[in-house]
Amino acid sequence: MFAEGQSSGLIAKRLRVSLRSVQRWRRAYEAGGEVALRSKGPASCPKLSDRLFAVLEEELDKGPVAHGWPDQTWTLARIKTLIGRRFHKTLTLSAIAQMLRRRGWSHQVPARRAVERDQDAVAGWVKEVWPQVEAPRRQSAAGSSSRTRPASRCRRPPAAPGPDAGTPR
Repeated sequence: MFAEGQSSGLIAKRLRVSLRSVQRWRRAYEAGGEVALRSKGPASCPKLSDRLFAVLEEELDKGPVAHGWPDQTWTLARIKTLIGRRFHKTLTLSAIAQMLRRRGWSHQVPARRAVERDQDAVAGWVKEVWPQVEAPRRQSAAGSSSRTRPASRCRRPPAAPGPDAGTPR
């Protein structure tokens, strides 16, 4: 588009980018040609190299119990803790999720409930404990379609009949 002499405004509109970006690209094109417009790759290096990610995979394969957690569930928070302990690096949970997804890992949901689950204890808790923990619901009362609350409206005495009193509208 630059070689064809198209305006920066038209290019920005066609590519749906800002005019400033097109102007920056035009300066790079004029200075170095098409080669100057080629991608230079990602702005930053990955936090974990291929070698470190291979070590992380080995640690994940050992399971959470081997790392001190009480059950066999890997969570992003636990993986973050493991990365901090093992590699002394800090990543956000979303960065960890993206990194794992890019490397072919996916989140898993158990197909069945845990064998240890006591259904009677769960049902009893839901009936007895949960109502005490749950916030009480607002009592239903007659509603109003008014945008102001009825109690906030001042009560005015009826107006004195005027000259139009008694004539229908």
